[in-house]
Amino acid sequence: MKRIILKAGEERRIVSGHPWVYDNEVARILDSKGPASLDPGETADVESSGRTYLGRALVNPFSKIIARIYSPSKEGMDKGFFKRRIREALARRTGYDLHRESARIVFGEADFLPGLIIDRFVGWPLEHLEAAVSERPIRFERSESALGPPSSWLSVQFLSYGMDKRKDLILAALEEVLGNLPVGAPPRPLGLPTGIMEKSPILIREREGLPSREGLISGSLPSGGILIFENTFPFGADLEQGQKTGYFLDQKENRQSLKHWIVPGARILEGCSYTGSFGIHAARFGASSVQILDASPLALKQGLHNARLNGVEDRIIPVEGDVFDVLRTYERNRKERFDLIILDPPAFAKTRSSLEGALRGYKEINLRALKLLNKGGVLVTCSCSYTVDEPRFKRMVVEAAGDAQRRLIQLDFRYQSPDHPILIGYDESLYLKCGFYRVL
Repeated sequence: MKRIILKAGEERRIVSGHPWVYDNEVARILDSKGPASLDPGETADVESSGRTYLGRALVNPFSKIIARIYSPSKEGMDKGFFKRRIREALARRTGYDLHRESARIVFGEADFLPGLIIDRFVGWPLEHLEAAVSERPIRFERSESALGPPSSWLSVQFLSYGMDKRKDLILAALEEVLGNLPVGAPPRPLGLPTGIMEKSPILIREREGLPSREGLISGSLPSGGILIFENTFPFGADLEQGQKTGYFLDQKENRQSLKHWIVPGARILEGCSYTGSFGIHAARFGASSVQILDASPLALKQGLHNARLNGVEDRIIPVEGDVFDVLRTYERNRKERFDLIILDPPAFAKTRSSLEGALRGYKEINLRALKLLNKGGVLVTCSCSYTVDEPRFKRMVVEAAGDAQRRLIQLDFRYQSPDHPILIGYDESLYLKCGFYRVL
């Protein structure tokens, strides 16, 4: 087994729980014969400059992150290892009924499987369900009565060289775990997935020296997408054409919390709406008018489809355009005012070098939104950029409020759903911030 020896003092972050070793932190690499080089995807032991053992890692000399620690002990990565880690990850999702709810069942480093993401979608083929169930909104119990128990599909991402190299081993472990009784799960197996789709982001794989890859791995996917339920509300998920893994599962509890801030007859704007999940929740909670704003015509089409599934299409107004441009136009025309505005933009800062520009972008859209809110209105503002940490994000809100000449009180501050666990010491796992603010 090769050994990665760190430079003096570089172990402090790792001892505190961070699993990554950067290439500039390495003093030397040794094997039993002396100096050595690393092969991408192999495992190696990480030690401090004083030879204190820090853990076993997947390595990649092509990447700035040269080692990703997956265990504090010297355990290997056979199928039994993956079965055990997947079972442990499932057992941690205690707040979810995985027979009915879609969830992220593996969240990379936070589940001690660095570079592996697995989202599990539970539901029915959308076209079949729409044909079988006429009532709106569609309910889970009616769906089950019409078509039988739901099926499941997996959307997976292999984001590190080591995980990609062990793809077949991981898929075999998944099949055995899901087909049998997992530790800590309800008293019946979760069941084998009907289909498995790979949705690995091209940019991240390029950084690892991996070729781009996306497509069906096994089984089949419904051509019209999957109908899933979030907070008992029906939504379509498109694992082939949808963004990221097909649907954003990480805002589930934040969308549910909207019910505390919606007053009957409220006018709502959802910026960067994608499939309209926030806005449709708002309509179901009593809003009379909801604008869903997105630059993508396809996203707006999906949002309207979701509105029909929920029986609120008469209250949903699609607005196609860039969020910066539309908010500026609304402010300039002085005709649009809202009781609640939701901002859930894509990650403006994907690297630390883009942080300052991202903060300017976040401040701009928040400033414009604040000027469009009625007195007593609520701003729900989000960032999924892990480089924009909570203090920076909150400071941005303060500065936007100051420039907009609006005073705010914080009603709530939330993070990603619990199925996307936050590993203490690994700040990158806390990526989603969601603040709720009232205008005084």
